[in-house]
Amino acid sequence: MRHLLLLAALALPVAAAAADPAPSPQLRAAVAAPTRTPANVARDRYRHPAETLAFFGVKPGQTVVEIWPAGGWYTEILAPYLKAGTYWAAVPSLPAKGIDALRAAHPGTYDRIRFATFPATAGGPAVPDGSADVVLTFRNVHNWRFGPTDGTQAAFDRMFAMLKPGGTLGVVEHRLPEDLAGVTEGESGYMKRSSVVAFATRAGFRLAGESAVNANPNDGHDHPKGVWTLPPVYRAGDADRAKYAAIGESDRMTLKFVKPR
Repeated sequence: MRHLLLLAALALPVAAAAADPAPSPQLRAAVAAPTRTPANVARDRYRHPAETLAFFGVKPGQTVVEIWPAGGWYTEILAPYLKAGTYWAAVPSLPAKGIDALRAAHPGTYDRIRFATFPATAGGPAVPDGSADVVLTFRNVHNWRFGPTDGTQAAFDRMFAMLKPGGTLGVVEHRLPEDLAGVTEGESGYMKRSSVVAFATRAGFRLAGESAVNANPNDGHDHPKGVWTLPPVYRAGDADRAKYAAIGESDRMTLKFVKPR
């Protein structure tokens, strides 16, 4: 039966709602926070943070885990938004230099952040099992899949364990069209939707919805240096930079999974 459910999840896309939920005034206020870095604000037109978090159902009083927040792009929004809740930054290792820099600059905004290591390290802090309302991961699945070792399934299994029954996993990832020839997941940095859904389903998640909010129809997905050819990285340097700037950031899938009750 589990095998049949996996096949069904891969074969049948979940229809997005007729209209994604509108961001609340509190969420829009967090996105407009004056403590955000101007360079990060400039990317809102590509990353659509208010709409993305509204789609995932993130609420101010929840316990929310962000996996690998790096320099803290979403941290700048989630930390003030979750003042009445709990924000966990689950990082590869401690100290978390990017977020520590935010805390030093604005301690009143970021002083309630809780830290965990992900994957969990011996003796390191961890998010307790069954404690999170929402787990979020932005453009990390390809890193787990094509790093020195494939840790993708272990990552999805661990995120499943963190969540309360009925909790939500929100995934944003560079999207590779299923039938695109000549571009592979590993070399390009893109992932197929079917691959992401398969890992999540094996962990026990149910695909509950998807949004086109972070889709980019201008992205042809076939670039000389993979997804990193596009902004903000511009790995090709000045070669055709104007062309890639006109394309914008990558085409991304936005998938909402639920841990069954």
